[in-house]
Amino acid sequence: MSAENRPAVRLAEPEDLERAWTIVAEYNEAVGVVERDDRQSFGAYLRPPRAFWLAEYRGSVAGCVALRPLEGREEAACEVKRLYVRPPYLRRGVATALMDAAERHAQAAGYAAIYLDTFAALSAAVRLYAGRGYERVARFNDNSQATIFMRRDLR
Repeated sequence: MSAENRPAVRLAEPEDLERAWTIVAEYNEAVGVVERDDRQSFGAYLRPPRAFWLAEYRGSVAGCVALRPLEGREEAACEVKRLYVRPPYLRRGVATALMDAAERHAQAAGYAAIYLDTFAALSAAVRLYAGRGYERVARFNDNSQATIFMRRDLR
């Protein structure tokens, strides 16, 4: 894939709040998220130890992903949140580029494992995660919508 056809992924900064909030709100509607962050609590993703990435494709926001520490585990762990690719940008490597960025960040931050939750209706996402080495595990949170829980060892 040539450079112009690859998504550009960058860590969002506090000044990106409007763009980041807009795509997360779109994600919430597209997936039907019940328990949503409000704008103020979402802003925490733009400050460490949380992180939020925006993917841009030819100058437009194409997708996003967030990462947050996962408390209460014996191992140092984090959780992937809000992976979303806008429909016009599907099958262009956006989700892969976003997950690459989140996983590199998690490894550099010293996390031993990375977790996520999803549900069966998001079958393409489940396939993506499994292809990246995520394995199904027992429920690790109280997300009432999630039916599939996965973990990847980062060591």
